Amino acid sequence: MKLIDLARPLENTPHADPPGLAPAITYLSHDQTADMILKYFPGVTRDGLPGGEGWAVERIQVSTHNGTHLDAPYHYHSTMDGGARAITIDEVPLEWCIGPGVKLDFRHLPDGHVVTEDEVAEEFDRIGHDLQPGDIVLVNTAAGAAYGTAEYVATGCGMGHAATCWMTERGMRVCGTDAWSWDAPFVHTARKVAETGDASLIWEGHRAGMVRGYCHMEKLANLDQLPATGFQVQCFPVKIRAASAGWCRPVAMLP
Repeated sequence: MKLIDLARPLENTPHADPPGLAPAITYLSHDQTADMILKYFPGVTRDGLPGGEGWAVERIQVSTHNGTHLDAPYHYHSTMDGGARAITIDEVPLEWCIGPGVKLDFRHLPDGHVVTEDEVAEEFDRIGHDLQPGDIVLVNTAAGAAYGTAEYVATGCGMGHAATCWMTERGMRVCGTDAWSWDAPFVHTARKVAETGDASLIWEGHRAGMVRGYCHMEKLANLDQLPATGFQVQCFPVKIRAASAGWCRPVAMLP
């Protein structure tokens, strides 16, 4: 079995999130932390530790939406499934997070494009796959190749409301994208809203969870290495009480 890591690292970078939303990781080295250990063992001095070293440890100021993560329906709205209470990340059924993978290739679409229901149906026809309940759909956009650059957050297409509902209607409960957001980048959506005055365009793909609850991953990696079908995905999130998302380490498994 071949394993492909679909996660981006949680790292100090200004390019993986919009301004003001980046994580802050402080790295404490072995040399810096010897006193942390010694305070638990009165009478022991630093020369009693191997090489005088403590432990390596990190302190992180972070959002549940930094790095590769799985969004719960609660992130999109307080309700799902037409009015029921939206579930949080600790309530997401584990069986949603493992299943056959399907990759849709939308790298050719321009930045800011909102993928339609027809475009999703046509892509499934192109790859010869009938979407089944439990399939985990991964969307390869132009953003994947832009990760690590200042252009990343504004790059790639997004999934529209109707396109997302088309997939959840057929039983999809988990999906993902290599872009910063399941929706089109905000900078492009903001222009359309300003031109049309239509506020329903804001976060329309996310809001599809109000119709049928679903989860999606954001900031995936290495989708270009995947075939269209024929692989499995595991993407279990960190269990955070009553949270809107949890970091995850999704993996694709190919025979």
